[in-house]
Amino acid sequence: MAGTINRDDIAAVRERAPIEDIIGQHVSLKSAGVGSLKGLCPFHDERSPSFHVRPAAGRWHCFGCGEGGDVIEFVMRMDGLPFAEAVGYLAERAGVTLRYEAGGRRGSESGSSMRRRLLEAHRVANDFFRAQLAAPEARIARDFLRERGFDRDAAELFGCGYAPQGWSHLTDHLRKNGFTEPELKASGLVSEGQRGVYDRFRGRLVWPIREVTGDVIGFGARRLHDDDQGPKYLNTPETQIYKKSHVLYGIDLAKSSIRSERTTVVVEGYTDVMACHLAGVTNAVATCGTAFGEDHVKVVRRLMGDTGQTQLKVGSHGAKVVFTFDGDEAGQNAALKSFALDQQFLAQTFVAVDPEGMDPCDIRQRDGDDAVKRLMERRVPLFEFVIKASLASHDLETPEGRVAALRTAAPIVAQIRDRAIRPEYARRLAGWLGMEPVDVLRAVSQAGQRGSGASSSGRPGQGRPGHGGAPGPSQAPPPYDDGPPPMDPETGQIATVTVARPNPRDPVVRAEALSLGVLLQAHRAIADDAQALAIYGELARDAYVTPQYAQVFDAVVAAGGPAEAPSDWVGAVVEQAGTDLAPLVSQLAVTPLPHDKPAESGVYARSVLARLLDNSLTRKIADLRGRMQRAGAGTDVAQEAFAEMIRIEQRRRELRDSA
Repeated sequence: MAGTINRDDIAAVRERAPIEDIIGQHVSLKSAGVGSLKGLCPFHDERSPSFHVRPAAGRWHCFGCGEGGDVIEFVMRMDGLPFAEAVGYLAERAGVTLRYEAGGRRGSESGSSMRRRLLEAHRVANDFFRAQLAAPEARIARDFLRERGFDRDAAELFGCGYAPQGWSHLTDHLRKNGFTEPELKASGLVSEGQRGVYDRFRGRLVWPIREVTGDVIGFGARRLHDDDQGPKYLNTPETQIYKKSHVLYGIDLAKSSIRSERTTVVVEGYTDVMACHLAGVTNAVATCGTAFGEDHVKVVRRLMGDTGQTQLKVGSHGAKVVFTFDGDEAGQNAALKSFALDQQFLAQTFVAVDPEGMDPCDIRQRDGDDAVKRLMERRVPLFEFVIKASLASHDLETPEGRVAALRTAAPIVAQIRDRAIRPEYARRLAGWLGMEPVDVLRAVSQAGQRGSGASSSGRPGQGRPGHGGAPGPSQAPPPYDDGPPPMDPETGQIATVTVARPNPRDPVVRAEALSLGVLLQAHRAIADDAQALAIYGELARDAYVTPQYAQVFDAVVAAGGPAEAPSDWVGAVVEQAGTDLAPLVSQLAVTPLPHDKPAESGVYARSVLARLLDNSLTRKIADLRGRMQRAGAGTDVAQEAFAEMIRIEQRRRELRDSA
């Protein structure tokens, strides 16, 4: 067993290892006065820098979490190394030769940690792969690189290599270099079969994946041969030194630019990173076989020195993260996932998407380096990208499409936590939809209430409807007011429905629910009141913006309407509504109406239906105004829309006067 490291050598490591450089590989440090540096603590999440380093004293301390120590303790804490291995790691970088007491010697196999052995195995493997790229068999790999605009110098810069075909070329090479079977298995460089271990990467172009210190910790390999039945890209599996949720390809090359520019560009692949760096975008990185996640956020935040001071102006000096995604559905889904992380980024977050859906590698190959830079310059805020992506699947030329688009986009806008930015995007959304800003702001506010409410009992899924909880059957409040929920007369339990519940506090939703309650419960009074029946005749499906209520109205019409209601009127509507909506129809039919004078039920029903029609006409006017804006003044479309708007406005005034 290796002996104790000489105490004088340990002292020499502490003295010679530049603490600001070692810590600076993980944390962006800035001057904090004479002889002091500070940055965001890498050991706990914070918005204001409380992590201080004093190079002259060789010490660091975080005033936020209380952690502190010397350079050795930082490496132990940051990299998860035991004391002896942390000293060995720093000794190599400081040029200190360690001496061991009690008969031990540095570097003996029994005294080396598995981590050090795995790092050494990856260094040897990287040298092997790079050498193989020059072999005749690797021509297919060289052609792959050349066809994408990467010459020999580019391959050297990024350490590209080739894993030869066959089963044990690398395995045999590692064994010749003294690596044992357990070390091979732990490295992730080999796979294990019934006949033993064999090369994991075979007949593939290989990229080394390095951590921020520059040590190789894994590989990414691209399929080249037609008879290769494996995945297009194959990465190192999870090992002691390789955790894909913490790894960013290119971080070792990009870290300096990320610190100086306070900007990180996140692309989707190895060749995209290469293309960006060669084009002058030297702060580009990529994830390795996984989506950009919370741990990746921490890595780039520390490097950028993100202090939590959100910058609102494009082009300001705040920290920025720019994502590049393909323009297809997969790219939009990736953007949506990144949107969920945006609240954790205390930086400006943008998306750069080529109009033709090309990635940086393809853009550079076709249009040159400047085109890659222009792609980054065309970035748009992530909020804007995600909102517009949600609108793309809807037909904004129809009222139904715009209402559906609003319902899709409002919850997204509601997720923006910055109270200064959220109303601005709500107003932008109103412009994109051609709707009144006040209506969109209300929809955003209601979406936020539904998404942020908490359960009064503290148990998930047991809160009030519209305020969180799991989807599915919910305890439904009455659709008309804020009183107690309806009870089942047979069981005494709160009635339930099997469809997602509308927000009962939305006045539009309540008006729609009340009108359906009137149609189901006061159908005879409506049939006897000519004005009420006439108003019902003017109603159409688009009078209901709540999807479930629109379907119930369809069932009312299909069942014959109030004038032709059969004796089992509610039963007829239920039959037309179907199984899923039956509970909702039943609830609407039994929830008491806020009116208890039978002699005046016709007048009351008329006023309820008139209010619903008024809401519908108001939305149509807003739709027409939006159509006029999109068409432009003086066009035939705008003139037709204006004439129709005048006609509807006249009808709305008549309706209000009669009420």
